[in-house]
Amino acid sequence: MADSHLERWGAASLLAVCLLIGTPVLLAQLAGDRPTIGPPWLWWCCYLGFLGLLTLTFRDDVPRGAPLPVAVAVAGAATVLTAPRAGWTSILLVFVAGLAAHLASRRVTVAVVAANSAVAATAAVLLDGTFAEVALTGLIYGTLQVCTVWAVRSEQRETAARRRLAVANAELRATSALLAESSRAGERLRIARELHDLLGHQLTALALELEVAAHRSEPPARAHVERARGLAKELLGDVRTAVGELRAGTPDLGRALAAIVADLPRPRVHLDVDAAVDADEACTAALIRCVQEAVTNTIRHGDAENLWIEVGRSGTGEIVLTARDDGRGASVLRLGHGLTGVRERIGQLGGTVAFDTRSGFTLSARVPAP
Repeated sequence: MADSHLERWGAASLLAVCLLIGTPVLLAQLAGDRPTIGPPWLWWCCYLGFLGLLTLTFRDDVPRGAPLPVAVAVAGAATVLTAPRAGWTSILLVFVAGLAAHLASRRVTVAVVAANSAVAATAAVLLDGTFAEVALTGLIYGTLQVCTVWAVRSEQRETAARRRLAVANAELRATSALLAESSRAGERLRIARELHDLLGHQLTALALELEVAAHRSEPPARAHVERARGLAKELLGDVRTAVGELRAGTPDLGRALAAIVADLPRPRVHLDVDAAVDADEACTAALIRCVQEAVTNTIRHGDAENLWIEVGRSGTGEIVLTARDDGRGASVLRLGHGLTGVRERIGQLGGTVAFDTRSGFTLSARVPAP
């Protein structure tokens, strides 16, 4: 199951637990008891406000910072203090600490944990607890919050490490693909030179010798010499054709791009390279770097499940690369070194590149056909 599916199930489970925590208060009120301090509607306002703010934190576009976690912490504290006799409500404080660790800074998280521990101790005071009971309550809930914060921070560090590893892996694969294509191009050029310098010269000399022999020979040997001279010329033509094909050989763009995106755990990459695309070495290198930047950008910033990469030809013969993901996008695009490098590489080939972040992230590059 994808990480986003697990996150959605976790959010739904957390919300369900918070709803269950409010059930004893509802049952007590229906039975005629008063588990709350003050009017019942006040507690319901605090409780429903807490649930509403908690639901907002599940959105993908929730900003990182203190305001929302602090607001949830205040609503949770009010919910606990207005119903001290409903013992299960103090569990909400542990959830608030985990939320603060996920969205807020370390300083804000420490403040939330300290405040929540004080709230739990205050609730024990409102229940006329002894000093030992009050201290033990604050200590227990403080320990639970610290464990929750530690678990959330550990998960965040692990996620960040996985992303860094995936980015490094994509960059390494792109570099390996470029080195492999460069090595293959160098080997093709070396073989072409050897064929031309060795076989080509020898066959040329052989053809000349056979031509001289044809003029000096007498029938019936002359017919055999003429056939041998014809075969030598045909073989020389075949060698020249092979040398030309080796020099004009183009890199395998589809294989190079497939090597970059192979075995990525997230996002799932859907690659489609038109077999009619015929890119030279410079164009292939630029397209490989474009795909590398699209993959690393999606891993670092997109939080996407899927990435679609398509390479084809336009009606005017241009090579067109489109990479788009289903991530969260951004309202304002800020070009970093990677995207700036992509624009420069495509510009050097006489092409154009465009970026769109309104719905996910989309990179569109057009390169003139070599």
